[in-house]
Amino acid sequence: MKILIVGGGGREHALAWRLRQSPNVKALWASPGNPGIAQLATCIPAPMGVAAYADLADALGVELTVVGPEAPLVAGIVDEFRRRGLRIIGPTQAAARLEGSKIFAKQFFKRAGIPTARSEQVANFDEALSSLKNFSRPVVIKADGLAAGKGVVVALNRREAETAIQKLGPHLVIEEFLEGEEVSFIGLSDGNALVPFVPAQDHKRLLEGDEGPNTGGMGAYVDSRILTEQESGVIMERIMLPTLARMRTEGTPFTGFLYAGLMMTADGPKILEFNVRLGDPETQAILHNYQGDLAELLRMPGDVKRPNAAGCSVCITLAASGYPDAPRSGDTIQGIEEAEATGATVFHAGTKLVDGRLVTNGGRVLSVTAGGDTLKAAIDKAYLAARKIHFDGMHYRKDIGQKGLKRWTEDRAYRAGGTAPDL
Repeated sequence: MKILIVGGGGREHALAWRLRQSPNVKALWASPGNPGIAQLATCIPAPMGVAAYADLADALGVELTVVGPEAPLVAGIVDEFRRRGLRIIGPTQAAARLEGSKIFAKQFFKRAGIPTARSEQVANFDEALSSLKNFSRPVVIKADGLAAGKGVVVALNRREAETAIQKLGPHLVIEEFLEGEEVSFIGLSDGNALVPFVPAQDHKRLLEGDEGPNTGGMGAYVDSRILTEQESGVIMERIMLPTLARMRTEGTPFTGFLYAGLMMTADGPKILEFNVRLGDPETQAILHNYQGDLAELLRMPGDVKRPNAAGCSVCITLAASGYPDAPRSGDTIQGIEEAEATGATVFHAGTKLVDGRLVTNGGRVLSVTAGGDTLKAAIDKAYLAARKIHFDGMHYRKDIGQKGLKRWTEDRAYRAGGTAPDL
């Protein structure tokens, strides 16, 4: 196949990296791409608008287009491609409202009977302030529209809640805070079936110990121990498949990548939000761990069994000075070759070339990703590689994957008297 990737971040670099390994890929383009992707695919400047992307795919003779970021999906790129008879992975504009509008999503959860947090939807500042009295603290404030992963504030008190309302409003979701552990559950759907990937866990907060402001994601890991088979089955039966069924009933069948951000509560899994594309940085860890032909999966998801995975993978986000509020650009990046010499893979997220120098060009600059037979081995390998890289102001969390280590010490075989897993 001739494949076009829409996007230019770490997620898209991971897609290009995995697709380039497929014998089914004849040619690979990315728009706009980045310096890392350029080593694997032909990069083309991003055209203006969804119609221009369709023109590009048509002119190149592209047989399949894969959309990375959410904005083109919400803008209707899939509708435009299908109108022209061009194959593309993603949901229609109507189905993309699951991510494009938090208010629509909460109303959809209610119609579909999908377990979620209690919430109220408001349209202005006064309604939001009035709604606060119906929730204890902490309380979750969510912007209605797209916010690049930074449209959610967990307010610990009234003052923080009012500040969040002013910042994120006027259209908001006010939501109860759920206790538990977050899980990213991502699958690929043809509108009827869903092929799930290995579960992942994202690290949204800027600082260790889940402190600081929300970000687009400071790292992620994949490990089959994140969910038991029973828990995965419950998620499929109560959340993923009912979503697909309800979307079909409402005349907006969902195709493409469906990402469920879940909270594993004492009452079972509850949906926090849906994304209508692959996550970032989850994709880097998932595809690094993936065992199989990704092009084949994209070509016929309904006919492919659940993707195989081996061991664990860990992705560490190296962020620019000032991220997430005011990231600085233009700092020289050094050490990528040394990092990859350790066996890790470095995905470019926010980089560019200036006079032959690789420099920072965004808040999340690089995604250092490594695998291992155990989670501890993957963590150690990823951090060894991350320490080889330098740019002024570089910062990253030092605790990516630490939550998962306890699952290894609590392994069922160990608690039943078997041999303790090798940490």
